[in-house]
Amino acid sequence: MIGSAMHESADDLHVGPGGVLVWHGRRYRAVLGRAGIRADKREGDGATPAGRFPLRRVWYRADRLPTPATGLETRPIGRHDGWCSSPAHEDYNRRVALPHPGEVDQLWMESGLYDLVVEVGYNDDPPVAGRGSAIFVHVADDLRPTAGCVALDRDDLVELLRDISTRTHLCVHAPAGDRPPP
Repeated sequence: MIGSAMHESADDLHVGPGGVLVWHGRRYRAVLGRAGIRADKREGDGATPAGRFPLRRVWYRADRLPTPATGLETRPIGRHDGWCSSPAHEDYNRRVALPHPGEVDQLWMESGLYDLVVEVGYNDDPPVAGRGSAIFVHVADDLRPTAGCVALDRDDLVELLRDISTRTHLCVHAPAGDRPPP
């Protein structure tokens, strides 16, 4: 599923072009893709995809953080974990083991960006080649734009994780006039 219609619920996280994530009346500073929010997301365009997406699981660096308290499944990140971003590869937009023959985003990062990662159910059921991969909610890097993910301050992300569950969706609202392709 690329994105679903905005059938919102009280369990949804909302983020819009202004870079504010809203959850149960609380507001958090969010960082979006360097190309803003787009309904017609493409691989490598730097945009955050618009739509309503389930949250799949939380990946975390067990050498840096305890298992996060959350209603989502948790998995520690290993040194050989990656995410395939090669549209022509059969593993496109899936977790893979490194080394891998395709282009891959390494999950084990020294920078701390991926110390805590929420896997977003974007373009994964099934993946459509070229529609975008590795869309996560992760730790912000001094509020610098992402390659298409949503990023939050680490403490804010830890706080949100305590409340979210498998019922929670990420709703990314496109700018006015930007509509998903048919």
